Amino acid sequence: MKERIEAALDKIRPALQVDGGGVELVEVTPDGVVKVRLTGACGGCPMSQMTLKMGVEKAIKTEVAEVKEVVAV
Repeated sequence: MKERIEAALDKIRPALQVDGGGVELVEVTPDGVVKVRLTGACGGCPMSQMTLKMGVEKAIKTEVAEVKEVVAV
C-alpha cells in the first residue's frame, strides 16, 4: 500500500512544487491513516489545510481506496 500512496503523491507533487512546496510520506498506520509532512512553502501556508484535504487526501484516496484519512504531522 505504501508504494501506491507514494505513486499518488508523485502525481500531485508537481502542482505543489510550482508554488514552492512539497509533501513527504511519514507513516501509514495499520488502520488506514496516512501521515504526511507538507514542506517548503506549503509548510507555513494558511491554505495548507485545504491543500491537504482537497488536494493530497483526494489524490491518495482516488488511487488507494483503503486509506481512511490523510493528516499532516
